[in-house]
Parts: sequence; C-alpha cells; structure tokens
Amino acid sequence: MEQAIRFLLSNFTLTLFVGGLVASLVALLRLPRPWNHATIAEALLSWFLFFSLGVSFLYNFVMHVFFSEMAAAFIGWQASPFQKEVGFASLGFSVVGFMAFRGGAGMRLAALVGPACFLWGAAAGHVQQMVEAHNFAPGNAGVIFYTDLLLPAFGLVLLWMRYRADPRAVTDVRASVYSR
Repeated sequence: MEQAIRFLLSNFTLTLFVGGLVASLVALLRLPRPWNHATIAEALLSWFLFFSLGVSFLYNFVMHVFFSEMAAAFIGWQASPFQKEVGFASLGFSVVGFMAFRGGAGMRLAALVGPACFLWGAAAGHVQQMVEAHNFAPGNAGVIFYTDLLLPAFGLVLLWMRYRADPRAVTDVRASVYSR
C-alpha cells in the first residue's frame, strides 16, 4: 500500500490527469443521454482544468514551498531559493485553473497557455539536465517529463474540440465582453 501511495504522489501529474478523466465520466453519467460532442468535450475540458491545472499546480506549490528539500531531491537538484518562486508561480497557475473550470473561452485559453509555456520550458530543462548532467532522477526524466510535454497539448486539443463542437460558446463570450 505504501508503494502505491508513493507512486501516486510521486507521479501526481499522471494521477491527477486520470482523476480528471474519472470525474469527467462521473459528470457525464449524471447527465441524460444521448450526449453530444460539446457535452463530452465540456466535461473533459472542465475536469482537466480542475485536476490537471488547479489541483496539480496547487500540489506543486505545496511541494516546492513547504517541502522544498524533498522536491529538489526528487528532481535530482540541490535545494534552491528559486523553488519558492516556482512554487508561487504554480500557485498562480492553480488559481487560474480553478477559475477556468467554469470560465469562458478566454479564461480557459489563458489558463492553458501560461502553464503550457512553463511546462514545455521545464521539459526543455529536463532534456538539458539529462544530456549535460546525466540527471535521470524520477522527477526529471520520469513520468513528470512526459506529462510536461503531453498535458499542455492535450489541454489545448480539448479546448479546440470544445469550441469546435459549439462555436456559439466562443461567440457568446465575445459578445458579452464587447457589448459592455
């Protein structure tokens, strides 16, 4: 049991991604059928935002700010004051992720683009560490590396699917913003 918990917490980005998929399924099962593409895409996107951005970056904030020594060791780094900065940036991404959970198209795009830049930059840093420092610690070259690459792409695809399935959702947001 201890190993399972350690795996789930060490690979929190994957754990929370799966949590979002499960929450999406539960949300869909509570709705009348048949489900249309917009309904499915909305469930997947909203719970992705909640778990893979909101909860995941909140966890990252807690680990880097309050357990910085442990987080650094997991990544294969020495502890650094910059970890607190990463932690507080993560807190910002978390708050925006929670806000985007039920937010409009613009909020959701912003909630995805900021973390995408951060995570793809982090993935590039992981590659550099693997090549130059031969750092293959689990927090540098494990599941975290792959989710740094794939989760932003998945989120952006979900956003595209959501608003492709119901273009009025984007138009409604624009109309409400520009009519004021």
